[in-house]
Amino acid sequence: MYTPRAFSVTDAAKLAAFIRDNAFGTLVTVTAGRPEASHIPFLFDSESGVLSAHLAAANPQVRRLADVDEALVMFQGPHGYISPSWYESSDVPTWNYTTVHVYGRPEILDDDAEVRAIVDSLTRKYEAQFDKPWQPAYDARLLKAIVGFRIHVAEIQGKFKLSQNRSMQDRANVIRELQKTGRESDVALAEFMANFGAGDG
Repeated sequence: MYTPRAFSVTDAAKLAAFIRDNAFGTLVTVTAGRPEASHIPFLFDSESGVLSAHLAAANPQVRRLADVDEALVMFQGPHGYISPSWYESSDVPTWNYTTVHVYGRPEILDDDAEVRAIVDSLTRKYEAQFDKPWQPAYDARLLKAIVGFRIHVAEIQGKFKLSQNRSMQDRANVIRELQKTGRESDVALAEFMANFGAGDG
């Protein structure tokens, strides 16, 4: 991923937190020169350096995943259009965004208990927001419809393009104007920019 120094994020704790907060990722593999992608939620264990997820058994990418030495998983955070009219001096339109790319070796899981653990962990994570969380209770035979896998992480690249190359006044203007649009995505980007700060990396 092309990442100018001003936008590079290398702090392991920040990258891990970003992945956990934006865990719906894009899994990319390339077989015989043809890229293929699936969009799925991931779990990230930063201590062991492992991403875990599952695909539908009918998904053709499952077979490709077993045959490749490396996969890419992309995680996207807040992003939005930035108008040059928001700067003190004239410039060009741009796009602010946050993304993390993870590269690693895929491993298909054959153990039903490991696959169930992934499903149960994902369920607990996302059901926790509800007053009465649904408890995993389903026919174990349903697990045959999915394939669990791990990505053993070899490299993580973080890029948060948040106007770090602009003046503090320009950054403040961008945050204010994003908030004024009222769009959920813009407000989320403004909040991320405000919390991130110009000196973070």
